[in-house]
Amino acid sequence: MGLIVHKYGGTSVADLEKIENVARKVIRTKEAGNEVVVVLSAMAGETDRLIALAQKASDDPDPREFDSLISTGEQVTVTLLAMVLNRLGYRAKSFLGSQVKVHTDQAFKKARIVEIDQKVLKDELRQGTICVVAGFQGVDDEGNITTLGRGGSDTSAVALAAALRADVCDIYTDVDGVYTTDPNICPQARRLSKISYDEMLEMARAGAKVLQPRSVEMAKKFNVPVYVKSTFTDEGGTLVTKEDKDMEKEVVSGVTYDRDQAKITVVRVPDRPGVAAKLFTPLADKNIVVDMIIQNASVEGFTDLSFTVSRKEVKTAREIVEKAARDVGSERVEVDESVSKISIVGVGMISHSGVAAKMFATLAREGINIEMISTSEIKISCVVHSKYTELAVMALHEAFQLEQRS
Repeated sequence: MGLIVHKYGGTSVADLEKIENVARKVIRTKEAGNEVVVVLSAMAGETDRLIALAQKASDDPDPREFDSLISTGEQVTVTLLAMVLNRLGYRAKSFLGSQVKVHTDQAFKKARIVEIDQKVLKDELRQGTICVVAGFQGVDDEGNITTLGRGGSDTSAVALAAALRADVCDIYTDVDGVYTTDPNICPQARRLSKISYDEMLEMARAGAKVLQPRSVEMAKKFNVPVYVKSTFTDEGGTLVTKEDKDMEKEVVSGVTYDRDQAKITVVRVPDRPGVAAKLFTPLADKNIVVDMIIQNASVEGFTDLSFTVSRKEVKTAREIVEKAARDVGSERVEVDESVSKISIVGVGMISHSGVAAKMFATLAREGINIEMISTSEIKISCVVHSKYTELAVMALHEAFQLEQRS
């Protein structure tokens, strides 16, 4: 007997028929002799509907009330699945994040899990209960409902798997695994049978929508094997696990893109110690994540500083940066929302030279100008004009021969 955590996304529980399909998958796992914990998202589109309601109710919804509202979508799906499982003869109970006691910090909309109380679930599992837990939500020290940000149900599932020492965490979605790139853009994209935590983390951060980055961070930290599978077929699947020697043979494992990018440039920033901190600290205080940062060479004591943020947060970020820029004596702030980030990822980059040169040459052949560059040991990212997104992805996928099986 093992302990298995299942997680199902919004498209997997979009209606009652799909919830019954989920129930059948859960029952098969239970019948195989396993203890099962199921984590669910809200029905597809429900969270967006609730967000729209909040924005109609208030131009600037109170963060506490906002989280209380948008967390309700998961309450519907977990109770419906528990009802279906009970009807089919299996003991099941639904739990909200506050009932399990998923303890988080107080960063509404982007809360981070601090600790999970295992007792409630362990007691139920010992009684043979299938535990159905609402993803995406938790509770802070004051009893306030908090949410974990977009894709937070992935994080909920991996955190529960880590806390319960589960044998595996199965993430069920509408795709049958992790691909070398988005098959909707590049039909030659190939499904990977396995991928390292580090590669998956870089791909998720760089725009791949299969897994939420924080869930991968947690899986790596607690060594939780994660299997990405399709809810609608028993074929395929990708194992996200520890790096092995076979993975190093592939120089590049995947090409990702992220259209949710905006570039902010602070022009003629005084080039002296402490100025960057004054620009970025107010953004951090508002939990705005800054991605790529580029600073030009200093000319006559001034420099230009560019960075990227989520396009969804650019309005707030701009207001913050314009005030900070005035305080430090900068000339002006420029914003460009017509950019995308294109990245190549692979653990093989560590031991292979010429990867960056090949990427830059490929983009140049297609007439694609690179506006910003960022690198790590296993990732190279370039900011380009958004109209070149699909072209860049297809060109790089072909250049690194990712359609070919190793």
